[in-house]
Amino acid sequence: MRNKPQKVPTVRLRNSYITTIVSISLVLFLLGMLGLLLLNARTIGDYVRENIGFTVILKRDVVEADRAAMEKLLEDHAAVKEFTFITAEDAAAELQQDLGENFLEFLGENPLHPSYNLKLNAAYANPDSLALIESFLMKQDPVHEVSYQESMVHLVNDNLRKISVVILAFSILLFVVSIALFNNTIRLMVYSKRFIIKTMQMVGATRGFIRRPFLVRGLMHGIIGSAVATILMMGLIQIAKKRMPELLVFTDMQTVGSLILLIFLMGVLLTWLTTVMAVNKYLTLDRDSLYY
Repeated sequence: MRNKPQKVPTVRLRNSYITTIVSISLVLFLLGMLGLLLLNARTIGDYVRENIGFTVILKRDVVEADRAAMEKLLEDHAAVKEFTFITAEDAAAELQQDLGENFLEFLGENPLHPSYNLKLNAAYANPDSLALIESFLMKQDPVHEVSYQESMVHLVNDNLRKISVVILAFSILLFVVSIALFNNTIRLMVYSKRFIIKTMQMVGATRGFIRRPFLVRGLMHGIIGSAVATILMMGLIQIAKKRMPELLVFTDMQTVGSLILLIFLMGVLLTWLTTVMAVNKYLTLDRDSLYY
């Protein structure tokens, strides 16, 4: 019968620690998924911009030397990520397949020109840069015409800008909520020890001495919570790869590794910061205020 009263606080203390770690883990997991969303949103936006159709149509009688010079110019141009050369014959075969009939028999000759299909770097896939690139290419002798859908460029950039604003606003809101939950979790943990803090202070313990065990315990909770959040995130990524692989087509191991490192850093930093703030609060309170 004597041991029973001693076990109850121990069980409650263990449950309190478990609750704290679970809360920290869920908040860090939420922040990790938020980071994954933001990184993927940027990568997807760059992918869409880089795949905007941009075609450089050459003159029909272009010679091999001019074509080689043109390819060297495209390779050296900062805006060009990659390009593909399409002969007039290949263009005709592709158009014939799309139409489902042989238009060459009707026309008697191939009206199409050789061309280059360009993929531009995302930073240059905007109306102003494309206009400058078009002007530059049109000055080259082998070039007959430059073709791209200007309205599509405006539409893509406008939509990506709107989506980015929505994602950013949502991310800021989610981040603020996550930090508030994180802060409340740590404050509740310290709140349960407020009388111990005041007792230690009254017997002459320094602030650094009082804070030390709370910081050590808080950092341990942050590390364990970060590890649990990492396991949860990796598990969710593996499930998504098996069931919905298209959602993670832009996610590489470098991105995942950066997120894991970020989760650990945030877990340690936020736990340390919120623990210091919570302990300092009760160090400055008078004894009567601890009951409210």
